[in-house]
Amino acid sequence: MFQPDRIDLAILDVLQRQGRISMTELAEKVGLSASPCTERVRRMERERVIEGYHARVSAGALGRNLLVFVEIKLSSKSGDVFDKIKKELSQMPEVMDCHLVSGDFDYLVKCRLRGMSEYRHLLGSILKKLPVAAESRSFVVMEEVKETLLLPLDR
Repeated sequence: MFQPDRIDLAILDVLQRQGRISMTELAEKVGLSASPCTERVRRMERERVIEGYHARVSAGALGRNLLVFVEIKLSSKSGDVFDKIKKELSQMPEVMDCHLVSGDFDYLVKCRLRGMSEYRHLLGSILKKLPVAAESRSFVVMEEVKETLLLPLDR
């Protein structure tokens, strides 16, 4: 298991906020020279602590202004059912996140859509492709208060 020291945590903190920073700038911010800093970053990439670098794209700029969370409750449960659901939902590009959860329902799905007609079509597709779906509830987001990919880092 990865055991980060304070410099590793500082590197991760900077990279979460500025993924395109140069190694020279990163090294300066964390108090290292470029070579040891680069080696630490490469080690964290090899160990899959750093899983990738991404551009954050504005959903609104692409017309995907509707954010919906869908709870799905299954009528039957088995390993095969869970595998089928995982496969089907993973292939839907509108599905941003999908989680198998505990509680009163089985899956929590987050979708970014262009509007209600696209949502209605997606919900129909989900219910048609998941024949064991017994019930679904949807929550349309009225205001996004906070959304982040930044993990809190204990230092």
